[in-house]
Amino acid sequence: MSYNQISFDIEDEIALIGFGKDTNLSMPIMNEECLRELRDCIEDVSKRQKSEIKGLIIHSHNDKAFMAGADINLIASMTTESEAAAGAETGQNIFNLIEDLKIPVIACVHGVCLGGGCELILSCDRIYVSDAGNTQIGLPEVQLGFIPGFGGTYRLPKRVGLPNALDMILSGKKILGKKAKKMGLANEVYPKENLLRMAKLNMFKKDKSKSLQDNLQDFAVDNFVTRKMIFSKARESVMKKTKGFYQAPLKILEVMEEGYGKGRSTYLSMEAQAFGELCMGSQSQNLQHIFFLMDNAKKYRGPKGEGEKTVVTTGGVLGAGTMGGGIAWLFADNGFSPIMKDIGVEALELGLKQASSNFKGAVKRRKMTPFEFEKKQRSITPTLSFDGFKNIDLLIEAIVENMEIKKKVFAETENYMRDDAIITSNTSSLSIEEMSQALKRPERFAGLHFFNPVHRMPLVEIITHSKVSPETLEVLYKWCLKVKKTPIIVKDGPGFLVNRILMPYMNEAMFLLEEGVDFKTIETACTNFGMPMGPFRLMDEVGIDVGAKVAKIIYDGLGERLKSSELGGKIAESGLLGKKNSKGFYTYDEAGKESGFNEDVKKFFPSNSKSMDETSIQMRIFLPMINEASFILDEKIVDKAETVDLGMIFGTGFPPFRGGLCKYADNEGLERIVNVMKDFASSVNADRYTPSPLLEKMIAEKIKFYDL
Repeated sequence: MSYNQISFDIEDEIALIGFGKDTNLSMPIMNEECLRELRDCIEDVSKRQKSEIKGLIIHSHNDKAFMAGADINLIASMTTESEAAAGAETGQNIFNLIEDLKIPVIACVHGVCLGGGCELILSCDRIYVSDAGNTQIGLPEVQLGFIPGFGGTYRLPKRVGLPNALDMILSGKKILGKKAKKMGLANEVYPKENLLRMAKLNMFKKDKSKSLQDNLQDFAVDNFVTRKMIFSKARESVMKKTKGFYQAPLKILEVMEEGYGKGRSTYLSMEAQAFGELCMGSQSQNLQHIFFLMDNAKKYRGPKGEGEKTVVTTGGVLGAGTMGGGIAWLFADNGFSPIMKDIGVEALELGLKQASSNFKGAVKRRKMTPFEFEKKQRSITPTLSFDGFKNIDLLIEAIVENMEIKKKVFAETENYMRDDAIITSNTSSLSIEEMSQALKRPERFAGLHFFNPVHRMPLVEIITHSKVSPETLEVLYKWCLKVKKTPIIVKDGPGFLVNRILMPYMNEAMFLLEEGVDFKTIETACTNFGMPMGPFRLMDEVGIDVGAKVAKIIYDGLGERLKSSELGGKIAESGLLGKKNSKGFYTYDEAGKESGFNEDVKKFFPSNSKSMDETSIQMRIFLPMINEASFILDEKIVDKAETVDLGMIFGTGFPPFRGGLCKYADNEGLERIVNVMKDFASSVNADRYTPSPLLEKMIAEKIKFYDL
């Protein structure tokens, strides 16, 4: 029989099923056709087992992946819980067939093996993995808001033990080949070229028996009290990490605990039912929505040009310090051997210290060896001169936020660089259009706005201007993807996208504080909404003085709607700048860790107090953000709502389970939101709360952000 998605061969009485036959797919995925063909193959093997077929090897022809997981489009197309549960049962039944074969089955894994791929190999007798760095095994379903549905939660604990299984399933983490062998997930590790050969050679050899340590661990888990303690600790860890916002990890724990010790059919029925319930829920729908946003962001969809594109092989940073050091680290970590220039030795030392700190963190987490750290750190060349600038392909400026200084520095720097080099600015608020006027080759200039800290924040805003070439934009976009960042293209304007929408978040918190609403109540209302930190903690992180400066720039550009409280400026003038000098709304220790509320800031708080419920605080703070997003879309600063949502999730930590700012507004109902805004416009402030013309138009035409 001929198959489209998989290959099926028999060699010396050993059947070989190979994924990745369809070369139109960059990686094999479990779509409907693949599952149907796999089922047919396994049924064929089952009929001929022991007579014609004495063993089975499951492998992949694709060099990137064994199996990238289930087709998310297939999951997204399901409309009811029962349909989703039935879909899970389909996969479970196929993997049960593999597990029930009376012949030895070996999975040979090279490359990515995630989700359904991981669940498939768990149904095999043995798992051989390659020692390549791109071989990663995991069950990331929790990140999409649902439970592994093809038997993963049933089989993984049997192979790696309950504690390891819970850690993998609840975090969605990926395990490298050698670690997989160490934890018992894989039986053997071989070079990728030897996987199939060793599987054939060892097919009929008996497995090694479990070690005494493994048997003792199994015995301990079988003890009711020990098992209860393991689940209790796991639940405690989940609550600490997620604050209870996410339903999937708690449901996973419930299924695994209640199903522990039950027979396969009973357990898998529970798992399938939980899969249907979760993946049809609004939270999972929002997380699946974000998955598609991220997937779309991996492809450049901007304007295309016919001209020559700069090939970026080397990098440069103009301006050291904390931000410059973070950008130099990014270049070095991705093999671009950057030059880092500043006018003072102290700034260069600070930049090198920042890069070193980032690398040391990777060494501590065992993501990098000490040798790799030394090699990459040494690839950063600190300098006080322009020597070597002719070799730079991409330069990122990160000097003081002063327009005249930046223009002067750009005009000088351009003389030391090649005509085909690209120059960018990391400014967070100043006009890219105005900066471009200082350059002789503005077509090779753009904004490239990173967020602090660079090594943690995934977003980069690529800021355009009237003379930038499409070739420059495409090069920058693809470079951002290469250094594992999520880029969005934004037109020039005060605050660009993220800072412009984020400003009301901080502004309204300050206005509420001025009105007498309790400081802690405001912070808690925002974190209870799902934000990673409250607005005052964020101001400390950004720098209270920096926030006040950016607020003024945005206000000067956009007017009364973005007017900010004067409180921030007063606090900054007193010397309370936030984390950078260890005192702001909070205090910080030498390592930069928050150590508590700063009592010194209380003198700036009003003497009166005002009681306000949590929902009202949240509406006061988040509705102006939605309004500003609508102004941005109306002004074509970005082209669509999904760009806003990507920016807010990856640039500010807007809660992913809400799907993004615009998705949240669509889900809540724009008419309801606008009605509340109108109430606030009459009772609080007309400038800050009057709905935009676009919002009014959307309500009249009964359309949502995602219809624009």
